[in-house]
Amino acid sequence: MGKQIPTTTSFHLPDGREVILETGKLAAQADGSVVVKCGNTMLLATVVSAKEAKPDAPFFPLSVDYQEKFAAAGRIPGNFFRRETKLNDYEVLISRLVDRAIRPLFPDGYMNETQVMLSLISTDLDVPPDAFAALAASTALWVSDIPWAGPISEVRVAKIDGTYHINPTKSALANATLDIIVAATEADVMMVEGEMKECSEKELVDAIRAGHDAIKTQIAAQHALAKLVGDKALNKRTPAENPSDEAIEADVAAFARNQIYEVAKGALDKGTRKDRFKEIYEAYKAKVTEEKGEEYVTENGKLMAMYFDKLKKKVIRQMVLDESVRLDGRKLDEIRHIWTEVDYLPTTHGSAIFTRGETQSLTSLTLGNKTDQAMVDTAQEFGFSNFLLHYNFPGFSVGEVKPNRGPGRREVGHANLAARSLKQVMPADFPYTIRIVSDILESNGSSSMATVCAGSLALMDGGVPLRSAVSGIAMGMIAEDGKVAILSDILGDEDALGDMDFKVTGTEKGICACQMDIKIDGLPYEQLEKALDQARRGRLHILGEMAKTMPVPREDLKPHAPRIVELVIDKSFIGAVIGPGGKIIQEMQEITKTVINIEEKEGKGYVQISSSNKEDIENAVRRIKAITHVPEIGDVYDATVVSIQPYGCFVDFQGKSGLLHISEISWERLERVEDALSEGDQVQVKLIDVDERTGKFRLSRKVLLPRPEGMPEDDRPPRREGGGGGFRGGDRGDRGGNRGGGGNRGGGGGGRGGYRGGGGR
Repeated sequence: MGKQIPTTTSFHLPDGREVILETGKLAAQADGSVVVKCGNTMLLATVVSAKEAKPDAPFFPLSVDYQEKFAAAGRIPGNFFRRETKLNDYEVLISRLVDRAIRPLFPDGYMNETQVMLSLISTDLDVPPDAFAALAASTALWVSDIPWAGPISEVRVAKIDGTYHINPTKSALANATLDIIVAATEADVMMVEGEMKECSEKELVDAIRAGHDAIKTQIAAQHALAKLVGDKALNKRTPAENPSDEAIEADVAAFARNQIYEVAKGALDKGTRKDRFKEIYEAYKAKVTEEKGEEYVTENGKLMAMYFDKLKKKVIRQMVLDESVRLDGRKLDEIRHIWTEVDYLPTTHGSAIFTRGETQSLTSLTLGNKTDQAMVDTAQEFGFSNFLLHYNFPGFSVGEVKPNRGPGRREVGHANLAARSLKQVMPADFPYTIRIVSDILESNGSSSMATVCAGSLALMDGGVPLRSAVSGIAMGMIAEDGKVAILSDILGDEDALGDMDFKVTGTEKGICACQMDIKIDGLPYEQLEKALDQARRGRLHILGEMAKTMPVPREDLKPHAPRIVELVIDKSFIGAVIGPGGKIIQEMQEITKTVINIEEKEGKGYVQISSSNKEDIENAVRRIKAITHVPEIGDVYDATVVSIQPYGCFVDFQGKSGLLHISEISWERLERVEDALSEGDQVQVKLIDVDERTGKFRLSRKVLLPRPEGMPEDDRPPRREGGGGGFRGGDRGDRGGNRGGGGNRGGGGGGRGGYRGGGGR
């Protein structure tokens, strides 16, 4: 049997790059498999769906896993096992992007276990693979026989130099002012997620339009591939019909409709409303049990519960659409009551409580140094991140018992949205590693947006000089029979029964991040624009409430927060500060009780000194400046006599060494240096010359002393029996061999890049 010939089709991105869709060559036993190629980047997508429904599944059992093979980038994983293990946060975020786009298009009630697996098998480091993951998943589904109402695709839209670009290269993204991922069918936008540098609502809408136009081309290519594949792709499985009983549906409605409406209109709190709905259903079950017996209820309990939930959703949606009244009594654009507090946790470096209605975040800020940065180790990138945001959602926040098993995908996604929002307003030159932790203590919708608000307040409480405060709001929508209601600051129940969840964060100037999921077909752009305008007004209201507690960042860090001072030194001094084998920097850290980090970038040395004690930092700064100081003619120094020679003495000053000639010690003529100075004496000297050829320092003490009255100025040049000390980096170098005659090379400074010291160059 010869090599398998794949079935392929292709399309071109707006910039001319070709994207190839290939099936039939790899993973033939999967229900659908596709390879997507763009340049040297290749993604393998496979999909398998069980032939039978999973019994008693409470929701559609779909799993989407995106994983990057390190071999794709010619790398070996840096973890202990040296192999790909569980998905990292970056892979989880891409998995979520795909999941949220494809999940709504499976048939209602489809309970067949389905798995989509995406693997990055080859990568061009300048081609971000996340923009092609959903295209690969959709194509694999579309060439399979799995029932699914696609195809869809996702594209990245970036605004660079005022122009919208589709799936730009990674290097081009560095200059983007807007960076979003858009998912859509041919007709409708389904999902948007991304970050912006305080863009306008119009800019965001224009970017979504540009992305949707590009997606239509990609969908056409998928249709073309499915036609080439033939019967398997064109004849989908017929999903099993969901059980139904019109009589039970009518009976539930007759008993419960009015009671549900009364509870829905009662403006009750979350717990009370939940209990009342439960009471209505239990009363209905009791009625049916009395009328038809327990066996009937056991056989039809699932249908009864399903119809009750559907009725509840229908009644509430109709109430909102017809009466513009919401479950908690608010108007459609009304924001829940907000209260905030800062400086609540005395030992953290910043803290805030943000409470909006029944949603509450307690957020802490921790400031660290460069050693606290998090390692980023993916197939395409190895580096470090100095901005960390973690989101925790314990069971008690919604009154439930839930084992604590670490962050799930939802927690990772919410943390990412909040982090992207706050990064947009961080100062460019802030030297700290930042960790923000949001603990959700109470939740009834919009906990990720509460994290943004609390995070902003905690940063300001900690004295981080944000360019502006950031707030976030979650928008919802109910659309039915031509009626549309856009809801500001949605509750958890409104999220569950609504048709849109649209989270928007930003400052007074514009939008910083967004995340939108559409659960229905069709969101006209005019409705999107209306939702964004309503979100802007809500965002500004929340910022106003936050400003009542914390209008601007504190002028300084907390007294117990670590202080970080950053010095920029010449690249050639890096080795001098480090010392041989790190000896000098280690001794400095031990003596000063500070943490010192040095990084070489942009041809300079960046020295970061951190400690909670201001005096310790100042001590370390003095020592580093002494090592890296470049003396200038005319400078005056306090020096120490370290050795005496017949022609003068050598002195140490500011980490350097120089010659104080016998003729420059005093105005009176000296026969012996010992007549005026001894080793260990402290003496003040002035730098009067630097030899251009050798770099040796000439020092004078007498020019700082008053000249005796009547004594003529001595213009005689000094004798040059010995050489002055050259620049030295860390150690004095070999003075011994060079003082006698200004020898060739003095001892070197410790470590790489230090100035040569001792007896000249």
